[in-house]
Amino acid sequence: MRDLPLVVVALVVSAYWLRVGAMAVRVRRRHGHGVGLIPERRSERLLWLVVVPVVGAWCALPWLAIGRAGGPLAVPSFAVSGGWVALRWAAALVAGGCLAMTLRCWSRMGSEWRMDISERSSPLITDGPFGRVRHPIYAFSMLMMAATAVVLPTPAMIALAVVHAGWINFKARAEETQLASMHGEAWGRYAAQTGRFLPRLR
Repeated sequence: MRDLPLVVVALVVSAYWLRVGAMAVRVRRRHGHGVGLIPERRSERLLWLVVVPVVGAWCALPWLAIGRAGGPLAVPSFAVSGGWVALRWAAALVAGGCLAMTLRCWSRMGSEWRMDISERSSPLITDGPFGRVRHPIYAFSMLMMAATAVVLPTPAMIALAVVHAGWINFKARAEETQLASMHGEAWGRYAAQTGRFLPRLR
């Protein structure tokens, strides 16, 4: 329990996904059986075979590393001395900031939040955290995963970060296709003014 950056990250990641689970259950209760928990699209359901283990491992690995003195699940020795210590603390704080900003995004989405890509009509949210970035929740998720990999730089965690980034990019592009067909020109204007994960420089 002496590795405080690791404990912070473990708590942040667990809190993040517990909140996601609670919101998914709430959506299911509001809209009916299966909604919010099981993706509507077959392609997403197949992707869930990868996503669920990745999320489970992301939640578990930091906890499994706490207190371990060696082995593939433990924090590598190079990461607990020298400049890496400060870097790990900074990453832990970044992870906490990502959770705080994601809570703000979820609050802005309100009842429109979904875990999957919904075929149901929904408003186009273009203000608040979505004013300059089309997918701020995904951007903060990738940054939180990267922060986790800095605090716990094991091969397994780094591999998860790579898979997670691929999943997020695939999901964001699929959502944009759906939103473009749903909102037409309004989406086109919004997409031209915003970045996918980072604000446009101009």
